[in-house]
Amino acid sequence: MLRSKRLWQVVRLSRRLWVRATLYCLAGVATALVAILLGPFIPEEMTQAFGADAVDPILSIIASSMLAVTTFSLSTLVAASAAAASGATPRATSLLLEDTTAQRALSTFLGTFLFSLVGLIALHAGLYGGGGRLVLFIVTLGVIAVIVLTLLRWIDHLSTLGRISETIDRVKTVAMTGMRDHLEDPLLGGAPLGPIPSGAVPVSPAKVGYIKHIDMPQLQALGEAGDLELHLVARAGAFCSPGTPMLFVRTRAAGGLDPKVQQAILDALTIGPRRTFEQDPRFGLIVLAEIASRSLSSAINDPGTTIDVMTAMVEVLAVAPRADHLRGAPAFPRVHVPPVTLRDMFEDAFLPIARDGAGNLDIGIRLQKSLRALAGLPDGRMHTIARETAVASLTRGLDSLTFEADRERLKREAFVEA
Repeated sequence: MLRSKRLWQVVRLSRRLWVRATLYCLAGVATALVAILLGPFIPEEMTQAFGADAVDPILSIIASSMLAVTTFSLSTLVAASAAAASGATPRATSLLLEDTTAQRALSTFLGTFLFSLVGLIALHAGLYGGGGRLVLFIVTLGVIAVIVLTLLRWIDHLSTLGRISETIDRVKTVAMTGMRDHLEDPLLGGAPLGPIPSGAVPVSPAKVGYIKHIDMPQLQALGEAGDLELHLVARAGAFCSPGTPMLFVRTRAAGGLDPKVQQAILDALTIGPRRTFEQDPRFGLIVLAEIASRSLSSAINDPGTTIDVMTAMVEVLAVAPRADHLRGAPAFPRVHVPPVTLRDMFEDAFLPIARDGAGNLDIGIRLQKSLRALAGLPDGRMHTIARETAVASLTRGLDSLTFEADRERLKREAFVEA
């Protein structure tokens, strides 16, 4: 789990497509130019033996073909993102754009295009001697091998890119990663939140948005430097606005909380217009629920997708921790953090499905089976919440189903009584 704001920003930046493409382009340019430096060390007779003169037409072929392949691949990625946004949810498009296979393929194609382009320019400028041409020829053969392998992998990847099942798997994977991180550190290394001390100073943001990241080491450092106790009342994913406190600060200073310290506290909380999956274990469940709700709409009417989503939800929630789960002493004892409760997670996951699929017998039955599976986990930590959710879902279903045989079938499949 990334606690430092700077490290979080670096990781977020590294997932951008243009960053990887830039690095590959720089590598391609450097590879083309390094032949100029190595050329003088190659004996002249070796250049004649290996036919290094053939490098010019080969580079011309690579330059012309890779530009077309890059353009086609980029348009394919954009089309897949649009398909995921319309068929699943717009919140899943960021996962497609951060896909490492797609980024690696696009970056490879663009990098090899620049490699061949720079190589051709250097060749026609007379910068390569016989040895340099040989080095460039050998490197070009290696580049061709990389292109072929990348193309094969990219072709295989295109068969699933943008499909609804693949999008569900992506969201499930990132949701399970967030849930496991949450299991390891439910309170982000802080102390559990108790009653807010009287006299604590409320701290509110200056803009509207969602909390995307909380820099726990920075808050701890501010607390130690100013002898402060920080009581967070909102976690990553919470909606905030001016006038709504995100945290309360207990200070022993006579003049209250220093405005500079207050601004430093606000700087440790990153706020943006949209939620992110880091530090927010509930967001993955919310995105899965959005996919399920859209598949139940009259325009799509695909209950099978909703059933797939519920299977993914059971997998994610099966690793969810207890709300009071702690591991040893807190790493940041001056920062008090509210827990994410299992009840919140169940509402995020199943409430939209129970509401939108109440009139569908198949959805009602699968929902009861999913909740039964969670209630029957060996440690029993979800039994009560799963039963309560099952009762509410069963009541919704019985109220929405008009055919008596369907109502009786739903009652038989339910593991609770409404």
